[in-house]
Amino acid sequence: MKFLKIFYGVFALIFALFAYWQFNDPDPELWVPIYGVAIIFCLLAVRGIFPKFPLTLVVIACLAGSLFYWPESVGGWISQEIEQGDLTMKTHEMEIGRESFGLLIIALSMVPALIKSWRNVA
Repeated sequence: MKFLKIFYGVFALIFALFAYWQFNDPDPELWVPIYGVAIIFCLLAVRGIFPKFPLTLVVIACLAGSLFYWPESVGGWISQEIEQGDLTMKTHEMEIGRESFGLLIIALSMVPALIKSWRNVA
């Protein structure tokens, strides 16, 4: 249990940084609340609270969103990021790739809490 508290404490901080960086995004009104929801679920997990159905919905929604935004070429997107050498967004494809992977990070980070929530059902 202590590992999960540390894990979700770290991810709460990571998602807070992600939310902060979204203020410079073309559509922060969409992405700041998405990362805000991730922060809330991380903080709940730190407290040992694992709401089964809301977590299930978040994981499914984030996986679906990640697939929806998935870049045509992950290798091409990563190559663009490496060639650019900084974090500014130069192309729409870069933005879509980042959003896709952000949703994937949320979904994957919530899986341990989701598993715990389903195991706690008697």
